[in-house]
Amino acid sequence: MHNESGFMPTREEYMEALVKRHGMERQKKFLNAGAAVCGLGGLGSNIAVALARAGVGSLHLIDYDCVDLSNVNRQQYMLSQIGKKKTQAMKEIIAAINPYIRVVTDTVKISETNIELLSEDDIICEAFDAAEQKAMLVNGILEKYPQKYIVAASGMAGMYSANEIKTRKITDRFFMCGDGKSDAGEDIGLVAARVMVCAAHQAHMVLKIIDGTFEV
Repeated sequence: MHNESGFMPTREEYMEALVKRHGMERQKKFLNAGAAVCGLGGLGSNIAVALARAGVGSLHLIDYDCVDLSNVNRQQYMLSQIGKKKTQAMKEIIAAINPYIRVVTDTVKISETNIELLSEDDIICEAFDAAEQKAMLVNGILEKYPQKYIVAASGMAGMYSANEIKTRKITDRFFMCGDGKSDAGEDIGLVAARVMVCAAHQAHMVLKIIDGTFEV
């Protein structure tokens, strides 16, 4: 099928292309799995895009904020999307990348009072900016939903070596990505490439969990 913008594959053609890259068994695992991305900024927007490109079957996107001009140096949004809610903008981007996956959005600020929004999600990505919000989500999931997997991040700011960003296994169901020390609050800035490296670590850990290969 074709449209004005060019070739549009059918769902079967799209899945066949993914199978060629990932293998049938692995792609079936991806397609039958889902993940929640909490926060759609520098980390979350890149995580969501990576998971969509891999063909993860269902994504639950949570953010309350709007796209701002200050976001576009490291986030996946377009200048034409400034002013839109990040949930809406990311859903549009994912639809352009992979229209055959299920995307559920919640345009809210997640807190202790509504953490039940994540009750149906088996794998959760923490992708917030503020340390307090990161701790709230991680601690809330570990306490309320110990059976779930959580992939969090700490330390991806500045121009330090990208090789310092690692994935660490904290418990059997809790993984931490980043260098563990470079805080954007130290006025050292957030640079697209290094933020994307950390987001890639998180997305890759999600895919490894789905695949059943948990070593980091």
